[in-house]
Amino acid sequence: MNKILFVEDDQNLGMLLKENMDNKGFDTVWCKDGEEGLSNFKKGEYSICILDVMLPVKDGFELSKHIKRIDPDVPLIFLTSRSMQNDRIKGFEYGCDDYVTKPFNTQELYMRINAILRRSQQKESLIDQSVLQIGNYAFDHNQMTLTINGTVQKLSSKECELIHILASNINVLVKRNVILEKVWGNDDYFSAKSMDVYISKVRKLLRGDSSVEILNAYGIGFKLIIKQ
Repeated sequence: MNKILFVEDDQNLGMLLKENMDNKGFDTVWCKDGEEGLSNFKKGEYSICILDVMLPVKDGFELSKHIKRIDPDVPLIFLTSRSMQNDRIKGFEYGCDDYVTKPFNTQELYMRINAILRRSQQKESLIDQSVLQIGNYAFDHNQMTLTINGTVQKLSSKECELIHILASNINVLVKRNVILEKVWGNDDYFSAKSMDVYISKVRKLLRGDSSVEILNAYGIGFKLIIKQ
């Protein structure tokens, strides 16, 4: 059974959504502030977290930072009454997988949860090799690690899949929509913004080898090259 951490301070919405999700077969833990949410996250394993942005004690963005430090791979959905574009982009920068603006349809939220869980539980392999050499780096797709000079860096799921699709096509331009569909599951505006954030993260992860570079063909795609 998939377990949901649901953090929402609105009593009516909290009760409604917990009952709805439980009726659909989830085990839903409902918390009413960010500190309670973090405490419960530390106590167990969750398939997905649904966080309101405007929470007492610790807001949703701050809570998500703590959650991602504990488990970088757990999927996140932010709930908020805000509709500002910058807030939505901020949510993706904090590592969320989706962003739902109140008021929302509970059936739509249920479908979004299932779509995210399907993506997170699928271990799609683009090639048979589990370990790829990227310059002086050893990239282990199965273990989700990047190693250079004996130093092992654990990767988040999106970092891992992004490196995998680029490293599987070294010196070949990979189109933006291909990356978005394979790693994010869709190619909408906010996923594209999230991808750009993760490209920057991957560049930082690979900066230990000056021969490795990710080129950006603006509006078209990305190419991972190994300079001779």
